[in-house]
Amino acid sequence: MMGLEEIIYKYALINAVKHKGKAMEKAVIGAVMSNEPQLRKKAQKVLEETKNIVEKVNKLTPREQEEELKRLGIKVEEKRGAEKKKKELPPLPNIKEKVILRFAPNPSGPLHIGHARAAILNHEYAKKYNGKLILRMEDTDPRRVDPQAYKMIQEDLEWLGIKWDQLIIQSDRIPTYYDHAKKLLQEGGGYICTCKPERFKKLKDESKPCPCRNLPKEENLKRWEKMRGMSEGEAVLRVKTDLKHRNPAIRDWVGLRIVEEAHPRTGRKYRIYPTMNFAVTIDDHLLGITHVLRGKDHITNTEKQKYLYNHFNWEPPTFIHYGRLHMDNIQLSTSKTRKGIQEGTYKGWDDPRLGTIRAIKRRGIQAQAIREAMIEIGAKIADSTLSWEKIYGLNKNIVDEIADRYFFVSDPIPFKIRNLPEDLKATIKRPLHPDHPERGYRQIPFNGRVYIQKEDLKGAKLLRLVDAVNVKIKNKDLEYHSSSLKEARRHNARIIHWVPIEGSIPANVIMPSTKIIEGLIEPDAKKLKTDQLVQLERFGFARVDKTNKKIIFYYTHK
Repeated sequence: MMGLEEIIYKYALINAVKHKGKAMEKAVIGAVMSNEPQLRKKAQKVLEETKNIVEKVNKLTPREQEEELKRLGIKVEEKRGAEKKKKELPPLPNIKEKVILRFAPNPSGPLHIGHARAAILNHEYAKKYNGKLILRMEDTDPRRVDPQAYKMIQEDLEWLGIKWDQLIIQSDRIPTYYDHAKKLLQEGGGYICTCKPERFKKLKDESKPCPCRNLPKEENLKRWEKMRGMSEGEAVLRVKTDLKHRNPAIRDWVGLRIVEEAHPRTGRKYRIYPTMNFAVTIDDHLLGITHVLRGKDHITNTEKQKYLYNHFNWEPPTFIHYGRLHMDNIQLSTSKTRKGIQEGTYKGWDDPRLGTIRAIKRRGIQAQAIREAMIEIGAKIADSTLSWEKIYGLNKNIVDEIADRYFFVSDPIPFKIRNLPEDLKATIKRPLHPDHPERGYRQIPFNGRVYIQKEDLKGAKLLRLVDAVNVKIKNKDLEYHSSSLKEARRHNARIIHWVPIEGSIPANVIMPSTKIIEGLIEPDAKKLKTDQLVQLERFGFARVDKTNKKIIFYYTHK
């Protein structure tokens, strides 16, 4: 039969496991009084004992709390909360035929978490409707193309679990854009403008046509042919819109222009390149795109493109604009990141301070966590905020199940425990994962010579070395006190992890700030493989980056 302290201890553990490792004193008292009516007459004693017991329970790690409940034979229903219903995206409007979507990045660098939203939403909707997803590289500005990005983007998408049905590279389609440029001129929907940019802007701002706007079609077609021999800035093809439009940016926008710089893929084969709005409109129509999902910062582009649809008498796709995605303390600008890499501020596209898919992957965050976050945010018009804490929470639900456990001691201090009985020296077996004994056990030799974390010594009088012994701190040394866990609890000992001096392996953990935490890890860590996810007990989750004489980890989160 349980005594008063054991009963309170039980309810404190249950409450802690239900609330992310933190038991609440009032809730524990309420549970005791509600479920143990025989103790109501001892209410004062319950109040007195609960405070100390809750403090003791809250010093345990969440995993230790769960292990204690298992030891007591208590099962908490769905210890991490009831399984939430899987989030689904709302239906797409205007479903008339096979749904065809596209993800259309500019190959100026690898993808970042902002791109992931567009990619994942388009992929999820393609799956939802058994439709088609096109990956389209929008590379019609040679000045913004990174030759490595074509491959990096595809690698990033593959890691995210995104499969595309067709790959389109716009620089392969320049003749198609030329054909439609000529057709636009023939139908009077565009004109070749040779006005100086400053002159055109002044007229545009006054809602007045430039002298080129009303030239005959024949003259525009002649100018189109001559344009191939002109220099950059001498002429552009403009798409006719409404010169009185409230937004001057929409008035007669540029559809094609001359770019002298060589293209990384096609060299100097072409000198006239379509702008994004021109190429996108042509491709979306010819590829049969039914729905365009993109940020609301593209609303002006959508309005521009609709003029081109009207000129060609095409039916536009359904446009869906979603709100901005805000993330604090994260670098998403590709140009700033590239500059930072060139200047040595960042170590590469996978620097842990960045928000690139590569950096996220290197830290051990799972693609599924990113997918779940983006599906939850969805394609709503309202702006959204995504915190690292949200991503960490989703990721923990995934990695907690797959990560094997190991002891890692940062800032290690060596000790030889004095007066340790010989019969307590042994090889300690500890499961790789507490919920999966079938995975096997770690072998941790214990002979009294151990490394302990400097932080764990502060303010402590009695320490419990997990699965080993209890020691007291005496004259900056450790002395054997007792062996039982019960005795440690009775004396309110601090429960800590440790590693043996013999066989321990040097290990560094690279934090998201790039700060390096140096330490030592238990001997069985020599079996770890690159890319393996682990939980360094009482420290956090991490991904194995390198395994040589020293193991290098990238920190994931708590």
